Amino acid sequence: MMNQILFAGVIGLFLTLVGTPLLIKLLARKGYGQYIRDDGPREHHAKRGTPTMGGIAFILATLIAYFLSKVITGAPITVSGLLVLGLMAGMGLVGFLDDYIKIVKRRSLGLRAKAKMAGQLTVGIAFAVLSLQFEDQRELTPASTKLSFIMDFGWTIGPVLFVVWALFMILAMSNGVNLTDGLDGLATGASVMVFGAYTFIGVWQYQESCADANTLINPEACFEVRDPLDLAVVAAALMGACFGFLWWNTSPAKIFMGDTGSLALGGALAGLAICSRTELLLALLGGLFVLITMSVVIQVGSFRLTGKRVFRMAPLQHHFELKGWSEVLVVVRFWIIQGMCVIVGLGLFYAGWAAEK
Repeated sequence: MMNQILFAGVIGLFLTLVGTPLLIKLLARKGYGQYIRDDGPREHHAKRGTPTMGGIAFILATLIAYFLSKVITGAPITVSGLLVLGLMAGMGLVGFLDDYIKIVKRRSLGLRAKAKMAGQLTVGIAFAVLSLQFEDQRELTPASTKLSFIMDFGWTIGPVLFVVWALFMILAMSNGVNLTDGLDGLATGASVMVFGAYTFIGVWQYQESCADANTLINPEACFEVRDPLDLAVVAAALMGACFGFLWWNTSPAKIFMGDTGSLALGGALAGLAICSRTELLLALLGGLFVLITMSVVIQVGSFRLTGKRVFRMAPLQHHFELKGWSEVLVVVRFWIIQGMCVIVGLGLFYAGWAAEK
């Protein structure tokens, strides 16, 4: 059954390696190029016109890889997997509309803030509500109304507050990835690491599932997750697809993921965390996205309160560019930070499980 993880990852990788250059040619032929902020680092002006909306490549590759892995292995499709993929595709559609308007209107801003927020809220609410439905034979739904870190803990917040909490996570992560996507390959490489972590988490939860409590050494340390193996399949498909896309997105980027890709990746990360019952752990596993988002919050808050800026420019990656770091140097060092976050997060995940034994 676990060979579907391998198939999903390899197929996702192959499709983006082969399919992304075809998308680049199509977008370039139509003139769908990126518009660059005038107030950004001057070095970025050379990127004007680079094809954008590259998120289409890894969204389609992930969907194809997931379903094709099911056809090859004969494994069942689960509600949890479909919900995460649906959240990814829905957020990607909102991002696509934003990117498309930027290109057609020839401006650096796409959807109006209210329209963009309305789209994100619609997709997020649909995911949150549906994730509390579809009980399996153990009466488990894809999501839980309890808060979670390594697994669910005691506080039940109820369905209404859960929807609010899920929306916060979805909006925070999608906008966090969007803010991180400012340098070639930065958001893509960081996302590969987090999806790799969720592949491991899904496999571990499957092996230590409460569904098999009678065969476990210590049933008290089991995981109450509805479809852990299928979440690992989704994460592997995303990891492979992003890895292949990175070949074309790394410096100098031949294509940008655009809001199409960044909103989709953020939605997928939030969906995996919610359905795997590791909601608060995501803040550590995706630590780079949190750090960059907080730099914007600090910058805006400081300027409004004191009229002074903490950083030369926000998000944080541009601050270091203006300090003289090369783009590649910033990206590699930020990848190292993200790698450390993943290592610590997985260490806590294992330690939390071991502590229950």
